[in-house]
Amino acid sequence: MKVFLTGATGFVGSHLAETLLAEGHQVRALLRTSSNLQWIADLNLDCFYGNLFNSQELVAGLKDTDTVIHVAGLTKALKNEDYYRINYEGTRNLIDTIIQHKLPVKRFVYISSQAAAGPSDSMEPRTEADPPRPVSEYGKSKLKAEEYVLSKKDQLPITIIRPPAVYGPRDTDIFRFFKTVRMGIIPKWQNRDKYLSFVYVKDLVQAIALAASHPKAKNKIYFVAEPLPHSWDEVAYEALKFFKKQAIHVPIPLALVKSIAFLSEQWSKITKKPSIINQQKVAELLPDFWICSPQKIKKDLGFEAPTPLSKGVPETLQWYLEQGWL
Repeated sequence: MKVFLTGATGFVGSHLAETLLAEGHQVRALLRTSSNLQWIADLNLDCFYGNLFNSQELVAGLKDTDTVIHVAGLTKALKNEDYYRINYEGTRNLIDTIIQHKLPVKRFVYISSQAAAGPSDSMEPRTEADPPRPVSEYGKSKLKAEEYVLSKKDQLPITIIRPPAVYGPRDTDIFRFFKTVRMGIIPKWQNRDKYLSFVYVKDLVQAIALAASHPKAKNKIYFVAEPLPHSWDEVAYEALKFFKKQAIHVPIPLALVKSIAFLSEQWSKITKKPSIINQQKVAELLPDFWICSPQKIKKDLGFEAPTPLSKGVPETLQWYLEQGWL
């Protein structure tokens, strides 16, 4: 494949760039002049500088590519409208540019999120056939982008990937949980167990690379996750085994979470830097179940995430230690 990749400097995108190159594909990465290249500086990428809202630049970058993998997106924002501008309008402009200029793209792969589908009601996992019901503006913006991508499937073959909670080297979000656990504290949101689907980042990018070229993935939506869900306690216990420590549960009442999110948002307005702890994240923390089924991608493409939590967590923590993050 000759891949045009957005979001290559991020957590998932940088791992995907590595995997695509290792599999022998050519990769052209869309970058901003302000992009931090720390994770991709040593990769043999064709770096192209431009942005999602400049169609002229996109046409120049998309020439001679046959596959587009759109990873770039906004996961935290100062204003809710920013989610829609980047996640929806940016995706729409990229799709429209390809179609209007009749570019020879054979597959458009959109990396969405389980947030677009919304939480599950119980331990029964959600499937791709279930009606979406996002609970955050982030999830709603990703769903709106999904709907636009799907509306163009007769003009451009598409594939949509919905990752659940992604962890692994370079992640900075679940990393915060690991830091807290290392201090001997296991946060207990609302003093209840919360169950989630997880996927190790290296498994996720393997699935993306496979789906990008697989004929059965054309015009399909897929969840990519470990076969079984896990509670935050299970994640914590894997970390405690690695650190050879013990910890105590600390209940985090909803009122406290909301107060922290409010103060964090006020600080973000002062610093002009969005925080991962905000009212939208609170909306996603409330449900007890964020569980999705990976059976469809297993049935269609033969893919099953090979890395269990018991292997992925230690590998991730070892990387954090080597980088001096812990």
